[in-house]
Amino acid sequence: MSPIEPTMRRKRGFLMRYLARFDDGDIARSVFYGLLAGAVAVIGLDLKTLYDDQQLGRGNGSGAVYVEPALPAALRTAAPEQPYRPDPRQHITLDGEALRQPMQFELLADGVMRAQGAIDVGAARRFAAELEQRGEYVRTLTLNSNGGSLEDALSMARLVRQHGLAVTIEDGALCASSCPLVLAAGTTRNVSANAAVGLHQFYAASDIRDLDPAQAMSAAQATTARVSRHLSEMGVDPALWLHALDTPPQNLYYLSREEMEAYRLIHSEQKLARR
Repeated sequence: MSPIEPTMRRKRGFLMRYLARFDDGDIARSVFYGLLAGAVAVIGLDLKTLYDDQQLGRGNGSGAVYVEPALPAALRTAAPEQPYRPDPRQHITLDGEALRQPMQFELLADGVMRAQGAIDVGAARRFAAELEQRGEYVRTLTLNSNGGSLEDALSMARLVRQHGLAVTIEDGALCASSCPLVLAAGTTRNVSANAAVGLHQFYAASDIRDLDPAQAMSAAQATTARVSRHLSEMGVDPALWLHALDTPPQNLYYLSREEMEAYRLIHSEQKLARR
């Protein structure tokens, strides 16, 4: 007989004596509850995985109008009779990766707040929190952004106008995609000589294949109407947005200073009336 067998028999005997202290119903219930707890844990993990997968697929919200932040190539479709316009990207000091980072806000000297990075979903909420905390000191907003969420850009624009802020695009900075909608809200608006302001089309973050042609056309028209109304209310010629409608998302139409002045995107130092 193996020397291990007596030890094993003693352990089995101890286990049987221990279990004999309990009612058979108690043991069955304990086993059932243990199995139930395990099943709940497994289902919970499965549901979490499913939720995470859906969130990743959903992006920044179903149907949200958005442009993937990037630094697109300049659009080269000017008529031959128009003079050559230099590519303003040569002056941009931040690379595309830095501009893809979520927008950050920093309070500088002389009442200036710098907003830099992509207008991600949630940027307007963070901007509102900054103004609530430091708004009494802020007089000017400087932008360096390649755009992003249309909803957040419009919300930021409303906050800019409500607080009566001036908006400036400094030398070396970019204001593109949805960013010019924030620029348009400034009570005074200035774009430095070596800054870049660009426009291009928006698109729905949800898969366009999920929409039938009529829905897609309706959504595009509604977005255009909202943007045009916003520009008009800010005192900017809505014809400015024709350049965005003509330009695919992978490109940017960079506005010349003459165009920005003609569309009243930039103007003299005379302050606009608050709306």
